[in-house]
Amino acid sequence: MSQQEFETPEFETLVIQDQHPVLRVMLNRPKLANAMNLKMVHELMAVMEKVEDEHYRVLIISGSNGNFCAGGDIKDMQSAGADKQALVELNRAFGHMITKADHLPAAVICALEGAVLGGGFGLACVSDLAIAIEKTQFGLPETSLGIIPAQIAPFVVKRIGLTQTRRLALFGNRIKAQEAMNLGLIHQVVENNEQLEEAVMKATKLALKCAPAASRATKALIHCVEYEALNPLLDQAALDFANAVMGEGREGGAAFMQKRLPAWADVALATDGKVLAQNEDVK
Repeated sequence: MSQQEFETPEFETLVIQDQHPVLRVMLNRPKLANAMNLKMVHELMAVMEKVEDEHYRVLIISGSNGNFCAGGDIKDMQSAGADKQALVELNRAFGHMITKADHLPAAVICALEGAVLGGGFGLACVSDLAIAIEKTQFGLPETSLGIIPAQIAPFVVKRIGLTQTRRLALFGNRIKAQEAMNLGLIHQVVENNEQLEEAVMKATKLALKCAPAASRATKALIHCVEYEALNPLLDQAALDFANAVMGEGREGGAAFMQKRLPAWADVALATDGKVLAQNEDVK
């Protein structure tokens, strides 16, 4: 896979590795445990628009210097002072970003370590796959700071349910990765950074073996389950199914019969000097 330049202005709060159809973004405010300010929110929005517009298939989100994200930047909030509308706009901007992440057609993988708090917790909740090092700390500390988890609460409830959201949000306690997995917040626990990277690469390879259009349609269908009536949803699903069979399904069926990989799986992911080819077995 050829390295491509990221054709946007230089980012102040993110580090980007562009290996189309995979894009890796690292939250990069290490002195503040990658706490999100408005600049980071806007830059993440730009990344996600690129991912959608240019048909990336996988977005990997991680954090720098041993932390994923410690939540919102308190200094950013305080700088708004008594300007109520500025606070509303600051908070709502994060809501727009996390909604965008939730509905991205690409598969979103979060690689978690250190602090996963507040907004970082919310971002993990909209991932398609979340993998964490066992000592990672998860929590919703907002109420202990006199604020509320305004934009992330709906996504947290969707991810782990009302009862557990109440416990974490109203008592502010922190949990480790194993409990987070038990709650359904994350999907896999690993011991260290090396295992984290291996798990992310394995998941990326699996995602790239799935047909791009079929994956996008499937993710859209899953999202619609929550708010669309059943019969219209199934009608649309049947139409999407027919389109899939007449599109990528032809190549998928032929590849199955011929005992070969389909054309869309002919992708290699280069990372840290190592090329992970799609025709390798995923064990």
